[in-house]
Amino acid sequence: MPRAANLNLRLGAAVAALVIAIMPANAQYMHEPKQALTQNAPIPILQEVGIDQRIGQQIPLDLVFRDETGRSVPLRRYFGQRPVLLTLVYYQCPMLCSQVLNGVVGGLLPQKLSVGRDFEIVTVSFDPRDTPAGATEQRDMYLKRYGRAGAEKGWHFLTGDTPAIEALTKAVGFRYAWDPKIQQYAHASGIMVATPDGRLSHYLYGIEYTPRDLRLALVESSQGKLGNVVDKITLYCYHYDPATGKYGAVVSNMLRLGGALTLLLLGGLLAAAWRRDLRTKTAAAPAPRAHKSPGRAG
Repeated sequence: MPRAANLNLRLGAAVAALVIAIMPANAQYMHEPKQALTQNAPIPILQEVGIDQRIGQQIPLDLVFRDETGRSVPLRRYFGQRPVLLTLVYYQCPMLCSQVLNGVVGGLLPQKLSVGRDFEIVTVSFDPRDTPAGATEQRDMYLKRYGRAGAEKGWHFLTGDTPAIEALTKAVGFRYAWDPKIQQYAHASGIMVATPDGRLSHYLYGIEYTPRDLRLALVESSQGKLGNVVDKITLYCYHYDPATGKYGAVVSNMLRLGGALTLLLLGGLLAAAWRRDLRTKTAAAPAPRAHKSPGRAG
């Protein structure tokens, strides 16, 4: 399938998932008077939903949540050594939140970077009704789906009280709204990546996150602790675009790199030809004659 068509399908799937997720929130308005549903009249609840980028913003690491055992823990516990992938969901979500977490697993499985060894994942519920028991259930399900040893030390599912939740979601720009008529949250889909010291560095949108985008975001956020030569070359040719939440090719850098590689290749070919000619001339040259010392007369 052509790359453009594949991208369109992915974007279409993401949009469809978001539309389906907010359909229950929209259904209530079908019973309102028709004059209230004019073409230019926005649905009020959807104006409260979205993701506002806060790149460079310091996450408030002193906020206290509850881990899967019910123990109170500050966010700071999960920062300091490795980059952190932050996901905001709620554990009773009927569909969209599970699609986000499935997308995270799908984007991580093809790559060598591993949760718990190279980076952390902190999944926080923005629903104060969620409990540690629900967090444990989600944790067990996604650790099994991820299926890598040691991941249990690096993927954390937290719950919290309203003040801590509101402070965190406001700091990272995650806007959501509770619809009391249908008892569900309306929210957008996306994940964030933060540096080891807790500064937001990348936002990835939708419900599918490509292995390349995830890896490059983690490598860039690691402050030099992750990545190899190939990653450095890739990051030279691909830059993160905050507007799209993806990595795009930088044509000028690709041309420069292509030119440098061409010069290196030509230089290597010329050097090889010069050495070959030198060996040929050396082999064809006549061997020097041995000179005898004149003997003495007897």
